[in-house]
Amino acid sequence: MATVALVQARLGSRRLPMKGLLCLRGMPLIDWVVRRVAKSELLDRIVVAIADTPLDEVLVAHVRERLMPLDKRIAVFCGPENDVLERFRAAGAAFGAKRVVRVCADNPLVWGGEIDNLIRFFEKAGCDYAYNHIPRNNHYPDGLGAEMLSFALLHALASRVTDPKHREHCLSYIWENAQHFAIRTFDPPDPKLWHPELKLDVDSPEDFRRLALMPLHIDMLPVEIVTLCNAAL
Repeated sequence: MATVALVQARLGSRRLPMKGLLCLRGMPLIDWVVRRVAKSELLDRIVVAIADTPLDEVLVAHVRERLMPLDKRIAVFCGPENDVLERFRAAGAAFGAKRVVRVCADNPLVWGGEIDNLIRFFEKAGCDYAYNHIPRNNHYPDGLGAEMLSFALLHALASRVTDPKHREHCLSYIWENAQHFAIRTFDPPDPKLWHPELKLDVDSPEDFRRLALMPLHIDMLPVEIVTLCNAAL
């Protein structure tokens, strides 16, 4: 059963343009995301699902030249910029996904081990959708994990969801119609990571400035990151 991570990426962010190629401690954010996702032992493929715009051709070239040679699981796929739901459906279909893990490219400190914890949880929970990327009903920091669903459900959403808002924010339909889905989450297995007050993603210039001033390195373990962030508070 192919488990495929789809890394949602584009360069046309309104709040922080060219975000994916901004250098954090000497390395582009997209490299942080993909290389840290690649620490996962349970993912079969890691597909960077990029918007199909002329601007994003730069990002596509970067992934092909810099990241794909690092791990045979890494690939790139281009699809509609604003219809992210269709971009994900098409990417999942192209790579034979049976289960999909959604990762946002603004989470440079995402960790493959926490993705593996998510995959194991999803396998046992028997739910429609599971997550550990945000601290909602769990003790995770914001930005260490991901969200997961079956490709069958992703395909069904892409077939029936019509609201442009839900097609751009591709899994928001599940949250806004939570009564129709079995949604599950869990706490970090390591209690040292129980810090839901921490925000580790990059949505704004201030988020980037905050992380860029920390002595992070690309292979840093989650416990080390949490310790460093707590010391900076």
